[in-house]
Amino acid sequence: MCYICVPNKYKTMYKGILDLHSYWAFAVLVFLFLAALNAFVGLSQKRAFLPKDRQIALMALIFTHLQFVFGLVLLFVSPYMETAKQLGMGAVMKNAEIRKMIVEHPLINLIAIVLITIGWSTHKRATESSVKFKKIGIFYAIGLVLLLSRIPWSQWLS
Repeated sequence: MCYICVPNKYKTMYKGILDLHSYWAFAVLVFLFLAALNAFVGLSQKRAFLPKDRQIALMALIFTHLQFVFGLVLLFVSPYMETAKQLGMGAVMKNAEIRKMIVEHPLINLIAIVLITIGWSTHKRATESSVKFKKIGIFYAIGLVLLLSRIPWSQWLS
């Protein structure tokens, strides 16, 4: 069975969304890294939380949410989903490649984005700059690590 064969009617859409999802991921990782680094630097320097700090964190949040939307669309037009429908969940869970693309990658990325969103939401309620930096730094860094852990590196960099 061909796990990466795409039906003709989806080839153009799948390729376009896959490219968008892949290239957008670079921006997501850069923005998340910058937001977490900025938060830890601001925390260590004990400086005030400025509008530019908020903008950096907001850009990372927006880019991660858009990436997740692209990923959901990609998931449903993916040949992996078609294969999963044909094989059933039992067979999907036994196949490491399909399991990673259908279960692990989306689930861990959803958890990462929820954590990033929690970091954003809790920073807004904080009144002290150090707490704002701490919330963004910790939650964004954990989200970044989770995202990095589930990237299909062999496919992404090829």
